[in-house]
Amino acid sequence: MPVPPLELTDWQYDLGGVLMGAGTSVQVSETTGLGRPPSRDNDADQPSMDGVFAGPDYYAARQVQFDAAVRIPGNPAACHDVVAALQAAADNPAVRLTGGATMPLRMKRPGRPVKRLNGRLRKVDVEYKQVIHGYVPLDIEFAAVDPTFYADEQTTTEIPLGWLTGGGFAAPVVAPIFVQSGTTAADRPGWVTNAGTGSAWPVIRITGPVANVTVTHTPSGRQLAMPTLNLTSKNQWIEIDTRPGYRTVRRENGGNASSLLSPASRIDLFSLPPGQSEMRWTGFDSTNTARMRLTWRDAYTAL
Repeated sequence: MPVPPLELTDWQYDLGGVLMGAGTSVQVSETTGLGRPPSRDNDADQPSMDGVFAGPDYYAARQVQFDAAVRIPGNPAACHDVVAALQAAADNPAVRLTGGATMPLRMKRPGRPVKRLNGRLRKVDVEYKQVIHGYVPLDIEFAAVDPTFYADEQTTTEIPLGWLTGGGFAAPVVAPIFVQSGTTAADRPGWVTNAGTGSAWPVIRITGPVANVTVTHTPSGRQLAMPTLNLTSKNQWIEIDTRPGYRTVRRENGGNASSLLSPASRIDLFSLPPGQSEMRWTGFDSTNTARMRLTWRDAYTAL
């Protein structure tokens, strides 16, 4: 059973299950790296003239550094336990030995909800010379491979596959009335809201029975099309993970299903911009029981 995340109050951090900051045994005197992340520029010198041509700027990993110290007077063993807990969080093979896997750094600021960064714990330097007194200075470095701040809570919405063309009838109703059957691709709009200030990346799971599925982000027109997909029962599903560092397509048996996406389908562009977006999906379903579930964390460009 998953362990619930630690409750945070103002000026506190949760790093791998270790509570740091105000009111804890790990006092943080300074934190850097929470402003604008470093950039990878692509500027090119202007030939035979002054200046440069400004190319696209891409954000690099965000390096978050903590100047901290464990203070547990008269209890050197407890100080060692705190340091061991920090090292254990980064030593988890599911993170350390798995490409793309990350751990969260959660933080709380006054007047702000809890936000998180995803990355790796890169350094825990320790000074033990005063541990006998219950004091251990720490130099901690966390590399946020995705520099975007994310909401601590996930948002989930589920959209059924409707049967009526356009979502209903318009008065006055005049015969004949055409209602889509299971032999025609059904189409139903849905709404998702990214309450943040940056682009959020959804995990999209489609549960059968359904075939020939296309997911459309209506404002941008971007699509994820799977023309050969055929989910024959409610026990079958396909999941498209658009998150940076993941970007996978897998089936219920864990198999790679990226070949089901059409060549024009771009997972790396299928984001949810700030605000409300309309989502549509089409498919063939004779039972009207197929579902599309979207899960995401609101994204923020600043803390």
